[in-house]
Amino acid sequence: MQASPEFQELRSRFRSFVFPMTIAFLVWYFLYVLLSIYATGFMGTKVFGNITWGLIIGLGQFVTTFLITFLYIRFANRQIDPRAEAIRLELEGEAA
Repeated sequence: MQASPEFQELRSRFRSFVFPMTIAFLVWYFLYVLLSIYATGFMGTKVFGNITWGLIIGLGQFVTTFLITFLYIRFANRQIDPRAEAIRLELEGEAA
């Protein structure tokens, strides 16, 4: 089954979402870390009241995590789960 075209397509679709999303998030995360280390003046700049860019970007990390989770769930429900179910049914001999 692992060599089947259906499984290869499933794995390809999964990887086409997961790898770019992981790279994008890691770049975003390390940008925050690097700004925190090397751009302390910018990160400490007040935007309004006692709210700084560092706080806004830091909270943005949480927002991004929830957004990626939402996008992955939607992607999995539409793209991955139906294909995985079809493969499972084929393996169990229940394919139509």
